[in-house]
Amino acid sequence: MDTSLLIIMLSSSVLISYGFDLVSSRTKLPSVVLLLATGVAIRQVTDYFGVAIPYVNVILPTLGTLGLILIVLEGGLDLELSGGKHKFILRTLAAALLGILLCMFVIAGIFYILLGENFYNAMVTATPFAVISSAVAIPSVRGLDAMRREFVVYESSLSDILGLMLFNILVIPAGSGWETAVQFFKSTILVVIISVICCFVLLYLISRITHHVKYLPIISSLFIVYAVGKMYHLSSLLAILVFGLFINNTELFVRGKLKDYFKNDLFEHELQQFKNLTAESAFIIRTFFFLIFGYSTNISELADIDAWIVSILLLLAIVGTRYLSLKATLKGDLKPILYVAPRGLVTVLLFLSIPPQYLVVGFRDGILMLTVILTSLVMMVAVVSYRHDQNEESENIP
Repeated sequence: MDTSLLIIMLSSSVLISYGFDLVSSRTKLPSVVLLLATGVAIRQVTDYFGVAIPYVNVILPTLGTLGLILIVLEGGLDLELSGGKHKFILRTLAAALLGILLCMFVIAGIFYILLGENFYNAMVTATPFAVISSAVAIPSVRGLDAMRREFVVYESSLSDILGLMLFNILVIPAGSGWETAVQFFKSTILVVIISVICCFVLLYLISRITHHVKYLPIISSLFIVYAVGKMYHLSSLLAILVFGLFINNTELFVRGKLKDYFKNDLFEHELQQFKNLTAESAFIIRTFFFLIFGYSTNISELADIDAWIVSILLLLAIVGTRYLSLKATLKGDLKPILYVAPRGLVTVLLFLSIPPQYLVVGFRDGILMLTVILTSLVMMVAVVSYRHDQNEESENIP
């Protein structure tokens, strides 16, 4: 392919995604749906002209992993632990954990009944569908009130982390359940220790490096930490979250004389630049991930009646279990948070990471994309309806 044409295609993809974000902010139609539709359309065009994008099966999980790291880092950089938020954080943590467990067991039950698979394999396959996508949820609630918006930010970010940790527990190679639990506990302690060391080292670099290029090397170092951790079956994504939380809440960890070594007068400005770079990098990776995921989907899979039936059952399970988890942890009106449970990049990436021996037999390929689309559309309708009702109420107030 001509180099100039390739540059035009890649640059156009970024501009189209940016346009989708602008459209999404006005119409509340999730940009992920538009990107998936564009990817499917590109597949039809390339098939017509007999052209194929090479190495899709390698590019897709690689982009997904990089995007996941950046999304978790972005989420950690958005979370503030100060200001008396401890009870609020614990409540969102409880909601995220309870929601994942309930959803996982109900969906596993659906797979077990419909496909006749053993229940453990059904649980492993169900885990990706139990995780809320912060990459889709957070941008979709920008127009809500501060309390609901903050809850979604915390809950979806924690759902990503907890879902990944739970998935690693289920597929980690070990003998008995107790051996798996002990191994996971040891690895978590090790990751936390490594994370704290990395946090101070990277914080020192942020505050001391005077070279005009400083943030990409730091992000690259985080990629290496994640990859090395994965090679040794560690919960390395936890290290990314810890770093994000640490950098955004340094006033809790860096006090007294430590400030002289790890912070400077320009730190707040440096932190904001780091956040901007992380957000824009995540945006680019997310753009190409969903475009390629849409491209990799055969349109005939989306017309499969069985896939639609299972996807609708999964949607009902997601909303039903979410109602139970929110009712147990929150007070007051649950709208529209009840329906803000989109599946996205984390779901796709975890599903692609399921070892062959754990994937349920007979799983329809179209279920994954249909579930992503349906949960996003339900969220869109709920958010738009809620804002419309709120506007009407404010207009009717004398």
